[in-house]
Amino acid sequence: MKNFLLLSKSTTEELSSVALLFLRVAVGFLMITHGWGKLQNFEAISAAFPDPLGVGVKTSLILAIGAEFFASLFLILGLLTRLSLIPLMFTMGMAFFVIHANDPLQTKELALVYLVTYIFLFIKGPGKFSLDNFVLGKLFKN
Repeated sequence: MKNFLLLSKSTTEELSSVALLFLRVAVGFLMITHGWGKLQNFEAISAAFPDPLGVGVKTSLILAIGAEFFASLFLILGLLTRLSLIPLMFTMGMAFFVIHANDPLQTKELALVYLVTYIFLFIKGPGKFSLDNFVLGKLFKN
């Protein structure tokens, strides 16, 4: 335990990147299930899906699927991470502050947990173990 608490800076940076990888993959896979469910049941869901932006029910559903499924895939890979977090943060913000605005906290807390996690990842970045680091690291070395 003492060795873990007194790790060198390089070791803590490695562990931080491992933690970011774990968080990205876990949250990404959890959110993908929401997008996949909407994608699989598109017609049935589109009949009652909310349209908070006033762009049409089907368009709102397509935007939610794009964020929940495709942006989450990019998040898992650590590819264009901060860019992919923008639609995820927007979707969870809409879910928490607009769609479930009048619901009790226990109904909307999952959207808030996702939103806070996405904000954290947006600020912190994808970490060392990401395609962003691999690809952009190569680009900026040259």
